[in-house]
Amino acid sequence: MEQTSQKEYIVGRNAVLEALKAGRGIDTVYVLEGDHKGSIGKIISLAKDAGAVVKQAGRQKLDQLAEGVPHQGVAASFACAEYVGLEELLSAAEKKGRSPFLVIADEIEDPHNLGAIIRTAEACGADGLILPKRRSASLNATVYKTSAGAASVLPVARVANLVSCIRELKKHGIWIYGAEMEGSPWDQLDFTGGTALVIGSEGKGLSRLVKEECDFLATLPMFGQINSLNASVAAGILLYEVVRQRGKQ
Repeated sequence: MEQTSQKEYIVGRNAVLEALKAGRGIDTVYVLEGDHKGSIGKIISLAKDAGAVVKQAGRQKLDQLAEGVPHQGVAASFACAEYVGLEELLSAAEKKGRSPFLVIADEIEDPHNLGAIIRTAEACGADGLILPKRRSASLNATVYKTSAGAASVLPVARVANLVSCIRELKKHGIWIYGAEMEGSPWDQLDFTGGTALVIGSEGKGLSRLVKEECDFLATLPMFGQINSLNASVAAGILLYEVVRQRGKQ
């Protein structure tokens, strides 16, 4: 018999299937690698229709998520908040009567980092955050806890393709600023107009195609032996530079 995990995940075919049918805000569905038989195929189809991410997982990974509960080759996590559309982020700034102020998380896979970025972005008055469907942490319970609840306040859009999203933002007069090791000094850039700040992953930084789409690259000085900052720390410094320049707008 299928059961529900007491923490972040629900497990078992019937439990996940019923949650999807009920529209309970499933964020990610994990299915056992190579097992698409029976109800698993239907679960995958419903998950995709609901906009959830479907990930192939090994048995060890599923056992870890289930924490001893029989999982029958499937587990799912809830989103701590509903994702919004890109147009909702843009209209939020328009309603405030000021230039858009957005954050883009480029393949931030650590939920603690994503949660910390969301927390700071919300504190800075950002209009929202954008993240990709693939190769990214999602709005799970860890993100919610790390963000101190900001993940349920700051609007978050999840898009299929960041490059296409960035090009759409440019059509709305938004300048794209990427945080990168080599670029212009962070305090010499103009963030007073429409701004989308892109934060890359700790290990790889900005992905190549996203970096090529950036209008400007912002660099933070490094004076010690360590040549990089935690992604959420770098985001915090740059976010507050945007706040400083834009004042109370």
